[in-house]
Amino acid sequence: MSASRIVPYADGTDIDGSREFYVEVLGLQVAMHEPVLGLTSPTNPTAQVIIPPPGMDNPQPRFGVDVGDPAAVDAAHAAAVERGLSVVYPLTDEPWGVRRFFVKDPSGTIINVLAHLE
Repeated sequence: MSASRIVPYADGTDIDGSREFYVEVLGLQVAMHEPVLGLTSPTNPTAQVIIPPPGMDNPQPRFGVDVGDPAAVDAAHAAAVERGLSVVYPLTDEPWGVRRFFVKDPSGTIINVLAHLE
């Protein structure tokens, strides 16, 4: 397993203002509107920022790690559980097409471990 991308999550208290800032000031493109605002670099589509609306996830992850495929998500989940790490959002196939779970790293940072479903 290896991470294919790591995506930071920004606070989503002002989705419209954030869209305007990231597009008009930083030159990113809107790649997704729902369920989150997803922005990408026009020259490097793996350079992304995700802005979830307030209250979408509780707890809210700080960033996402795309591990490539759903089987790798399952393997990461099994490894996290085996090590006694705190899984704070269960292994789930989301209706928008990702398999994911949230885990706290040893320092307490919440990470969304995910892969797109085929």
